[in-house]
Amino acid sequence: MKRYALYHLLMIALLGSLAACNTKTPEDKEGYKTKLTFGPGDETKIAEAFLSIKDSTSIFLKEGKYRFDNLSIAQASHIRIEGAGPNKTILDFSAQSQGGEGIRVTDVKGFTIQGMTLQDSKGDLIKINKSEKVFVSYVHAVWSVSDSTTGGYAIYPVMCKNVLIENCYAQGASDAGIYVGQTDSAIVRNCKAYKNVAGCEIENTSHAEVYKNEFYGNTAGFLIFDLPDLSQRGGHVKAYNNDIHENNERNFAKAGSFGSTWGVGNAAPGSGVVVLSASDIELYNNNIFNNNSSAISVVSGFFIDPNAAAKMNDHYDPIPKNISIHNNVMIMADTFPSAVYEHHTGKILVAIAKQLKVQDPYRHKANLPFIIYDGITSNVLTRGTSPNPDNLCIKEQEEDLFVNADALRMQTKKWFPYTDVRPFLCN
Repeated sequence: MKRYALYHLLMIALLGSLAACNTKTPEDKEGYKTKLTFGPGDETKIAEAFLSIKDSTSIFLKEGKYRFDNLSIAQASHIRIEGAGPNKTILDFSAQSQGGEGIRVTDVKGFTIQGMTLQDSKGDLIKINKSEKVFVSYVHAVWSVSDSTTGGYAIYPVMCKNVLIENCYAQGASDAGIYVGQTDSAIVRNCKAYKNVAGCEIENTSHAEVYKNEFYGNTAGFLIFDLPDLSQRGGHVKAYNNDIHENNERNFAKAGSFGSTWGVGNAAPGSGVVVLSASDIELYNNNIFNNNSSAISVVSGFFIDPNAAAKMNDHYDPIPKNISIHNNVMIMADTFPSAVYEHHTGKILVAIAKQLKVQDPYRHKANLPFIIYDGITSNVLTRGTSPNPDNLCIKEQEEDLFVNADALRMQTKKWFPYTDVRPFLCN
């Protein structure tokens, strides 16, 4: 009798414990049919729960540190992964036995991750691929070091639709801290990025808004790129009310995959904002301070690849068009950051500054103007002669505002960069 009573009590305790950890309930007010809760020490169960996840599931990870090789979710709908907060729930991937993402999410319709720190994976910290209605909130994605041994992207949605990234922090990426690629409709807001090659990058992404962020202490603060050989063309990007400052660090992009002809390895130390080949861009009301090579650069694909025309198709046009720059506040030091002298694009910027001084001795104490335009327009394709055929529109108050780098003639004796902004002033 005593033995039966003991067995009965054990069963009650076990069932109670299971009920506390894994609860299948009628839909809660947020619509999740299954809610699972795990704590530190449950890593094997968590990995299995990710792999076998069903539609309409919420997983809560209690406060503590978790150690994983990697986690993967695929082909599901209405999924939420939630922690107790970025300083409380820590997912550590430093013991990964092989490269790849810390968390990989593929083909999920309705994915939310919030309230945790992801750290020290060998590849990207979180990659969200071919998913819809993606929400990333209060996620810190960091590497302990900032060098070429780290992964490419900290927060990395690609080929997605309807992405919102807010209140996040990214550090140490050897490409971009926050990267949105080949995506339709994206918002990045109230985020910070520090000690990455690029703080934030919007690449081949259409209809994006980037606002109220702080990108600082990176090689380059904010990039808007359109690159060839990708699935879609970007454009219609607005960036406003951001603080982009003191991005003067060396470029530590990996050679090969990340430091390729078209990669972020081309970003010169000291770059605030770089627009490469992208069109329908509006930059306004940003504070762009002490990025001491260039506050804003607008360049074509020809600037980094003379054969860019050969890559033109419906998804790629190397010439940036309809670029509107207005009402920003820009400040720069009168000397380049030391890292620029060791970088291939940085050396070009230094050469432009030297050439301006040769042409105008009164500039002997001046650095580059705030806005650099490579001056390679659609005239090279149409043989046109319009001074501003691609509608670069500038409305700013700063003096020494602009330089057309005359990049096509840079290697010739006719090279003559000029600072006359009048053809590009907004009407």
